[in-house]
Amino acid sequence: MPNVIMPALGMDQDTGTLVRWIKHEGEAVAQGEPIMEIETDKVVVEIEATGSGVLANVSAAEGDEIPVGQVIAQIVDKGSAPAPPSFPRAQGSESANRTTPPPILREGLAADATGSRTLASPKARRLAREQGIDVSSVRGSGPEGAVLARDIGSAPAPTPPPILGEGPDARPVSPTPTVGEGPGVGAPAVSRAWQVMAERMTSAWTTIPHFVLVREVDASALRDMRERISPAVSQRSGVAPSYTDLLVKLIAAAIVRQPRINVSWREGTIEQHADANVGIAVATDDGLIVPVVHSAAALSVGEIAERRRDLVARATAGKLTPADISGGTFTLSNLGMYGVDAFAAIVNPPQAAILAVGRIADRVIAVDGQAAVRPTLILTLSCDHRAIDGARAAQFLDELVALIEEPWGLLA
Repeated sequence: MPNVIMPALGMDQDTGTLVRWIKHEGEAVAQGEPIMEIETDKVVVEIEATGSGVLANVSAAEGDEIPVGQVIAQIVDKGSAPAPPSFPRAQGSESANRTTPPPILREGLAADATGSRTLASPKARRLAREQGIDVSSVRGSGPEGAVLARDIGSAPAPTPPPILGEGPDARPVSPTPTVGEGPGVGAPAVSRAWQVMAERMTSAWTTIPHFVLVREVDASALRDMRERISPAVSQRSGVAPSYTDLLVKLIAAAIVRQPRINVSWREGTIEQHADANVGIAVATDDGLIVPVVHSAAALSVGEIAERRRDLVARATAGKLTPADISGGTFTLSNLGMYGVDAFAAIVNPPQAAILAVGRIADRVIAVDGQAAVRPTLILTLSCDHRAIDGARAAQFLDELVALIEEPWGLLA
């Protein structure tokens, strides 16, 4: 009698939202057949049945946010009466009837000051560490009483040290009014995806030592190449290549030549990645998401354009899979289409570098000692200084600039 649980689709996940039941209680299901859709972070995924039989003892409703590993239904044999459920409703804070916590939470066992073990998700432990909260002091609401990220959010903040001048004669300070407070002022709704983005960007900005390099590059050859190859690429793939597609290809080639940029900082060590998996930052109504073009160095411009179109379309529709957003080793963020000249982006962990690209615009530059007007592009490379130093970042950026200024040998 297989249990249907809320699965863990990533190390940063400790809950999932049940979007809809594809199969309903009492319906026959076959092993491998989709039975429900769940949302985790920014992706909606179909979950398949792990056995054949009849769906029974459904305990979760569409829209419920459910801890990872919690049992929400069972698959029973056809013709047999379903046994009474041995687990609570998914919305409750009680844990499911299990002898061991789910794998994603077993990995979150952390020792407290007494040497005992506290069950907590990796995301909860990270948030607790960032906020200076002892995870063992937090009451968990997940399976087996595991501490989840939402529990950290509701935990009392650590008591700040006394401020100089406090005492019997100190004057009370009125709280600072919050921007937007007052009658008739409403706040925009914040989606789950936007909350995840806010958490990740805050963590990245406050924990990663950033440094930034800027280069202006002559984009004449890049513009010329796009115009000349567009008809052939469009005919073969049905997609006109964008500057983003060309840059993904050139970035991947530069990574192959300067692989030291293709790294991550993990627990005090530098992890080298073998493939150039280039993420493309995509703005959706629910927030920023970074689908990945895997093994981009081995793809043609047309293949990259096809994948980019598919990924962006599914990102906008909220239909990306976990595989679409995992495995990225470098990110490209292009705001040129919005008229932005230049900007600096926040590193997208666990990656160690992100390239911010502005618009191609005619600017005055020096050519052979004379002022000339050329279409130029401003590149801003943000790096994690724990994994990449300035010299290696500069070498990568120099390689990329050379490829942008002379792309024909690579892309022809």
